[in-house]
Amino acid sequence: MSEILSSQVRAICREYADDRTRMMDIVRAVQAALGYVPSEALDLIAEAVGSHRVEVESVVSFYAFFSKTPKGKVIVRLCDDIVDEMAGSAAVAEVFKAGLGIDFGQTTPDGAISLEWTPCIGMCDQAPAAMVNEVIVTSLSTDSARAIVEGLKTHGDPKRLIRRLGDGNNAHPLIHAAVVNHLRQPGAVIFAGEQPGEALRKALSMSPVEVIREVKASRLRGRGGAGFPTGMKWAFTRDAEGEDKIIICNADEGEPGTFKDRVILTERANLLFEGMAIGGYAIGAAEGLVYLRGEYAYLKPYLEHVLAQRRASGLLGKDICGQGFDFDIRIQMGAGAYICGEETALISSCEGLRGDPKNRPPFPAQKGYLGRPTSVNNVETLCCVARVLQHGAGWFAQFGSKGSAGTKLLSVSGDCASPGVYEFPFGVTLREVLRAVGAEDAAAVQVGGPSGQLVPPARFDEIICYDHLATGGAVVVFGPQRDLLHVVAKYLEFFVEESCGFCTPCRVGNVLLKNQHEKFVAGRADLEDLAQIKEIAQTVKATSRCGLGQTSPNPVLSLLRDFPQLYEANIKPAEAGLRPSFDIKGALKTASDIIGRESRIY
Repeated sequence: MSEILSSQVRAICREYADDRTRMMDIVRAVQAALGYVPSEALDLIAEAVGSHRVEVESVVSFYAFFSKTPKGKVIVRLCDDIVDEMAGSAAVAEVFKAGLGIDFGQTTPDGAISLEWTPCIGMCDQAPAAMVNEVIVTSLSTDSARAIVEGLKTHGDPKRLIRRLGDGNNAHPLIHAAVVNHLRQPGAVIFAGEQPGEALRKALSMSPVEVIREVKASRLRGRGGAGFPTGMKWAFTRDAEGEDKIIICNADEGEPGTFKDRVILTERANLLFEGMAIGGYAIGAAEGLVYLRGEYAYLKPYLEHVLAQRRASGLLGKDICGQGFDFDIRIQMGAGAYICGEETALISSCEGLRGDPKNRPPFPAQKGYLGRPTSVNNVETLCCVARVLQHGAGWFAQFGSKGSAGTKLLSVSGDCASPGVYEFPFGVTLREVLRAVGAEDAAAVQVGGPSGQLVPPARFDEIICYDHLATGGAVVVFGPQRDLLHVVAKYLEFFVEESCGFCTPCRVGNVLLKNQHEKFVAGRADLEDLAQIKEIAQTVKATSRCGLGQTSPNPVLSLLRDFPQLYEANIKPAEAGLRPSFDIKGALKTASDIIGRESRIY
């Protein structure tokens, strides 16, 4: 074992106090230092943190951004989301392959550059997009892809690929990104003016119980998609046994088509941290974690800067605002795993484990992070909390519909004239949204991302709220020219790839669902296949352990309900007693290969 490697790894472990729960940070640092996590490092980390090699290896193998084998010093990760495909990512991919002389999943012979596909990176409003290490490149074309390849071959520095800076804080020296906010319609809640400390001071002038009562009175529900009442979640956490409580911000927006949290983190970080501090005060927590998705690593230096400013201003740390309230926030980086958007999987990741969902009960409010009562709240939710305390519950409740108070940020992308972030009051119809974004000819709209529903024109007058068209924020528009069977196939591929693999219904069921759907795409399905795809979808939905498997069949179920003609049009009658879905040549291929000739088919 190399003494240099041993010294590096041990030094990294000491930097994180040899704390097993900081496994994500330790592995991330080793990966950054060595380019991968070699076998020797697994043993060294396990020894340093008092764990077992298998636990370290399970973390390295679980997350997409970690690797046990060497990769290039520069990794180009091109997004393969359906929106990027619609925007021309296939042509961009060919340029990368030709320019680098490698295929996806390979590394150049000199070990300098690796090329990979990656799921949605939160840039659907400026697709096609890619990550070059932690540098985001957007609105790619064949020309810009060619320039990226030449630049990397010449200087090998991803930071030098940035030729222009985005708007707002994207141009801040600590972000320095080409990302554009595309904030098309700021509303009265999230993107109104900032007064750091105002809402927090008002909260500290009240008792924690009064703060929770105010949040309950506002009728604020979680903005992550599930819509659980925020005040009720806080009350459960505060009342749970155990004094050592914690609040966690879920900033892992991995749902394809969602990017509104990216804009909040860029432009309203102060508002988010204010909401977290208020939440910490309300539930009795002294500590908060922000779980930041690995794709947004470029924002971390700026977010750390905002946290430092708040500490210097007495809005974070010890004795906040001179009221005897101690509370601080730490940013925990993710490493490329969609499942970590599920709150218990996120907690597992924060604990330094694989992002496996946990069994419920107990619920996080009772026993969450490291066994402590935990409140996990979405980025947008915590920003709304700050506004509720700043302006009052009545002010907030005046926006929205009967069962859904306030406004909702929508990330709109796809076949529309003006993709971007829009803030609408709950109760807006989907048709009004389409009119605002320039997509009145839409043939279908995916509301809520792949785990949501594919909405036909006949339902465009339904309203966006928790009781009708519910969404965590993603709205993807598909024009008349799009093949919806292909769209659903892409979404099913995504779920197969992103399943944590823990439970059989999700691990196996999604593969079966994908294979069954492919029969219709290929025009090889019959009536029995139609009944079978429905049965598989319903079984996966009913028996899966967590939210991923419970919602992954939704694209298929949406087609069955609102676009049945797409499946029915691809049904073929049986001929000569054989089902059209049975490929006899394919079934005999293995035998034919063994005997060295084609089998005769009579």
